[in-house]
Amino acid sequence: MKKNKLVEEINRLKREKRAVILAHNYQPEEVQDLADFVGDSLELSRKAAEVEADIIVFCGVHFMAETAKILAPKKKVLLPDLRARCPMADMVTGDDLRWMKGQHPGKKVVAYVNTTAEVKAETDVCCTSANAVKVVSSLPEEEIIFVPDRNLGYYVSQKTGKKLHVWDGYCPIHEDIRPKHIEKMKKKHPGAEVWTHPECRPDVLSLADRILSTGQMIKEAPKSGALEIIVATEVGILHRLRKENPDKRFYPAREKAVCKNMKRINLRKVYKALLLERPEVIVEAGIADRAREAINQMVRFV
Repeated sequence: MKKNKLVEEINRLKREKRAVILAHNYQPEEVQDLADFVGDSLELSRKAAEVEADIIVFCGVHFMAETAKILAPKKKVLLPDLRARCPMADMVTGDDLRWMKGQHPGKKVVAYVNTTAEVKAETDVCCTSANAVKVVSSLPEEEIIFVPDRNLGYYVSQKTGKKLHVWDGYCPIHEDIRPKHIEKMKKKHPGAEVWTHPECRPDVLSLADRILSTGQMIKEAPKSGALEIIVATEVGILHRLRKENPDKRFYPAREKAVCKNMKRINLRKVYKALLLERPEVIVEAGIADRAREAINQMVRFV
């Protein structure tokens, strides 16, 4: 089926089944252009909770679809490819976190939203890269368990002055962006600002003009006086940045910063998911109930 026909059929099925398509900023261009809403983890979590639909087709990775299901338990949540998982989220399990809590008894747990439902169920409050500093700052405790991202944990500890007991997890895509990549691009574009995602390594963050989540990058781009920006995150966001800011130039810090899991979803898989209403993401009720409060607290932070 050709692209135009696929889009036509997807839109027909959406109407018939009262479905909505949510897509992350790292999704392939064709998926972003088709989606009803494109955003970062926090924005997509809010949208999943409030949208009026019977079916949510979540174009992202597995933990995001799980989060949507937890926040919208009565809606059917579809993930067009169940292999689309987040390597960082899979670096920590519920057993791992229970062990860590045993090592630091009584300490509050902040879990990055990039975690499984099982981990969220063991958590006091979740956060995203956009609100992690605010979430940690809001807690009265000076020592906090933070999972799973060591780079985001380092950034948050520097911004808040609090002692974070951090799990040794990371995003392979951001971890592979190195200072040499930033320096190379700065030589090519000496007038460009450098915007980095807080999942990047500390030595990369130290070279940034601004440290921003993907959602913050989208919001700040039209306001910024910079006409050239080097973007240190997964390259999928460049499509939206360029589309919404045609008067500016955006360059990838590393062209190979591609998340193959985010790119597993395409129009054909979205069509098939809607047609068959599967693969469906299910979260066990007990785990969902325990995880929901931690996620709801995250969603309250602007």
